[in-house]
Amino acid sequence: MAKAFASQGDMTEKKISFTEIGKGLYAFTAEGDPNSGVIVGDDSVMIVEAQATPRLANKVIEKVREVTDKPITHVVLTHYHAVRVLGASAFGADQIIMSDKTRGMVVERGQEDWDSEFQRFPRLFEGHESIPGLTWPTTTFTDRMTVYLGNRRVDLMHLGRAHTAGDIVIHVPDENVMFTGDIVEYHSACYCGDGHFGDWGNTLEAIRAFDPAAIAPGRGDALMGREMVNKAIDLTRDFLESTYRPAQRVAARGGTLKEAWDAIRAECDPKFADYAIYEHYLPFNAARAFDEARGIDTPRIWTAQRDIEMWEALQS
Repeated sequence: MAKAFASQGDMTEKKISFTEIGKGLYAFTAEGDPNSGVIVGDDSVMIVEAQATPRLANKVIEKVREVTDKPITHVVLTHYHAVRVLGASAFGADQIIMSDKTRGMVVERGQEDWDSEFQRFPRLFEGHESIPGLTWPTTTFTDRMTVYLGNRRVDLMHLGRAHTAGDIVIHVPDENVMFTGDIVEYHSACYCGDGHFGDWGNTLEAIRAFDPAAIAPGRGDALMGREMVNKAIDLTRDFLESTYRPAQRVAARGGTLKEAWDAIRAECDPKFADYAIYEHYLPFNAARAFDEARGIDTPRIWTAQRDIEMWEALQS
């Protein structure tokens, strides 16, 4: 019997921070748990990332109500993962926005991802009985879309594949602030199980090209100032490259997934072992890196059963 996933034993409640990262712009962070963003416009509010359940989404709403009583009219979802989207119903927003590609991924693998993540992250799914079902968008776009919250302009963009094939970023030009979802992390492990290692670095550089004054990353602290922004982008690149390079070497010589896992650990443990969620993400990252290194471009769908089989194989 394999030992439990690292995240299954993580039942400690995380401390929430609510940081103003620009005028009327906030990052909701919780010590490595999934972040959300808040954009306050002239007459309404946009939420970025909906959390895993309505119970957790209500924690975001509580923070919003500390700074504004304007109605929440838009929820933007950067990708399809259950811990990001299944709390959307709590906000009561008229508009739920994601990329066309992300909607397609909800169709293709949304339920499987929900079942898989529910098994992996019991703490994040407390109150799961209040989830009404998969989260579907009211509005989608291909490459770029602009929303006006009164006079406040918000640009939604697909800059390239990274954490998933459909990732989007949100840019608020009047403050040059970005919300990047899980494309950028800070002292938190990247989840690469549905990622595209070959494209992710270029997408990071597309974000860097905006020279943002601040970023709300997918996990970890709010990134305040250009020095911290660039450091986070550099650390994210290092994490990705340190994961993929060993997998490429093992795949090139016809090695096994277990050998790739061991090689990735040897390179990543000294640098990243203290990162939030590191131990849990590593096997999923190794599996995807090994697949991509062997020419599998589209990430295979994770299911609750595949999770267990992969995990058992790596414990042997």
